[in-house]
Amino acid sequence: MGKVKVRYYSVIKGRGYWQPTAVMRAAGFKPQSCGPDGPSAWAIAEQLNKAWDERDAPADEATPAPIVETWPVGSVGEAFFVYRGTNEWAKKAVRTREDWERAWKYIGSVFGKFSPKLVTMPAISEWRQAIEDGISLREAHRALKIWRALWKVMAALKYCEKDQDPSLAVVNTEPKGRSATWNEGEAVRLIKRAIREGYKGLAAALACMWDGAVAPVDARTLKLSQKRQDDKGIWFDITRGKTGRDGVLTLSRRTERLFNWYLREQFGEAEPIGSMEIFRTRRGAAYRKNSFSEDFRDIRKLVFPGDTRMMLDFRRSGSTEAVAGGVEGTALSAKLANSLSESKKLEQTYVPVQVEMVRRADDARREGRRALRGNKKS
Repeated sequence: MGKVKVRYYSVIKGRGYWQPTAVMRAAGFKPQSCGPDGPSAWAIAEQLNKAWDERDAPADEATPAPIVETWPVGSVGEAFFVYRGTNEWAKKAVRTREDWERAWKYIGSVFGKFSPKLVTMPAISEWRQAIEDGISLREAHRALKIWRALWKVMAALKYCEKDQDPSLAVVNTEPKGRSATWNEGEAVRLIKRAIREGYKGLAAALACMWDGAVAPVDARTLKLSQKRQDDKGIWFDITRGKTGRDGVLTLSRRTERLFNWYLREQFGEAEPIGSMEIFRTRRGAAYRKNSFSEDFRDIRKLVFPGDTRMMLDFRRSGSTEAVAGGVEGTALSAKLANSLSESKKLEQTYVPVQVEMVRRADDARREGRRALRGNKKS
């Protein structure tokens, strides 16, 4: 590994340390471990140098700089901090990083200041059970799942041995998956009621979400710059918010008409900026996670009082229709922009996402919709 020169940075037994001068310490800047010597440690040291260079107060006013986390040398917290400074962390999808950060609040508060080598199986078991009892089974399952992934990272960073994870002896009971679905008629009723109640942006977004079989975040964040069109209709090039996979969101002719009507209602003759979110609240603000969910619950309560199904169940409904219509695996995988199983990985490597493939899944959905209706009648 090549050597670099970073101010106030030194290496002791293979680990990097940022060591401020006496004047800097008087200003509140404390020595900090940067992790194993290498690019990540250098980046941390440079960040600390930047904090010193950009300080607002003179050195004699002793103003601390709470910019960088401080964890004991060799601790779980230090390992996670180092990992977040790597390119591998940056490559993770936004939703995946959010899952890690969400689990870290449980991991860091209990194990953060300790070496991973000091964490025992009974401690992990008690910790997981406390989360399940105090929060939920889903949170406990996620927390232990991320712990196991973090252990592999810590092993790669030489904080521990990969095959000595104490959590492997702890049963990580998985919460029961959701199985709720909507049918087309119910989706149409929600959309029509949203229009009547003045939730025009919600109505158009729900129609796009139903046709595209995408998650709420993928629908509410659509931009005009993603819009494409050919003689068969409109589609959007999307990147799934959860997985970061590229996908295609196709629209039916009926949804196209609603979408174009919404654009005229919302923006008039003005051409919307391509980089701005399309769907808006009744006040004209771009939909965010909470406002989108709240508006949907308002309409659901009016149309289906007491119902607890969610917007995210639209996605499952689409795959249910497609399977009932005899969709081929590659087409459904392209439609959902994910891997249906581990065995689909090679398929996705050699079969790129194409609009026509997604449209085959749309055709299967229509066939499946008719089959599902027939089953209900019989």
